Amino acid sequence: MSEAESKMKRRTRHKRWFEFKKPISTPAVFTLGISVWVIFFGLWELSVPMGWVTELLVPGPSKVASALYELFTEKAFLNDVGISVYRIIVSFIGAALVAVPMGILMGSFRTVEAFLNPFVSAWRYLPAPSFIPILLMWFGTGDAPKLALLFIGVVWFMATIIMDHTKNVRTELIETAQTLGANRWQILKSIVIPAVLPDVMIALRQMLAVSWTYLVIAEIVASTNGIGAMMMRAKRFIHTDEIIAGIIVIGVLGLLFDYLFRVIHRLMFPYLEDHGR
Repeated sequence: MSEAESKMKRRTRHKRWFEFKKPISTPAVFTLGISVWVIFFGLWELSVPMGWVTELLVPGPSKVASALYELFTEKAFLNDVGISVYRIIVSFIGAALVAVPMGILMGSFRTVEAFLNPFVSAWRYLPAPSFIPILLMWFGTGDAPKLALLFIGVVWFMATIIMDHTKNVRTELIETAQTLGANRWQILKSIVIPAVLPDVMIALRQMLAVSWTYLVIAEIVASTNGIGAMMMRAKRFIHTDEIIAGIIVIGVLGLLFDYLFRVIHRLMFPYLEDHGR
């Protein structure tokens, strides 16, 4: 093989891996996805014997795995996980029931946007954790303040994102429906909502990730159960392995919920798969 052919072959190989917006094979996706975790856990496992970190503060993966097994088998951690999942689901459904219609109406009608957007925008810039003291005063120490905090943390951002997606619905579709005599309700039901629904699902998936980030904040204050409460108990006794185990569980649950949304999106809108949505 000549040198020119060899260079061309190497260039072709590089293009196969680094092409803008070009799909790659399923084995390649699987290999790349696994390799990043192998590298991460490998470096983590080496960090203690190599002296990069202190084991008390950053225990290795094997010790964290042992702590995770003990949590599930001896400390009823599954109950904490179930309670946290319940809080996420209930608060997120509540936020979606408010944000989805609000966002669609704001994106469809300028009068609704002019009325609601100043209020929604103001709430978006208020940090949700700052409401913890007053939520505890209003609702006590039960589930209500935690659900309220998780609700506040996502509802305003969700409404704004959905509003922006709704504004992107093609004007020609609405004008055509008006020309054919459709009223506002018919246009909203038959044109706007079906057109924006795929993007609404994407927005819900994105905001669910934000909801998981607020979970520990919601559960570390005046809570006796949940993943966050377990992590705070572990902090008192410097059980760093249990804290990291809790973080890993939240990450795994988040990935599972994200995958579930991907599957639902694919099943609801199979026609978008051809367009890389």
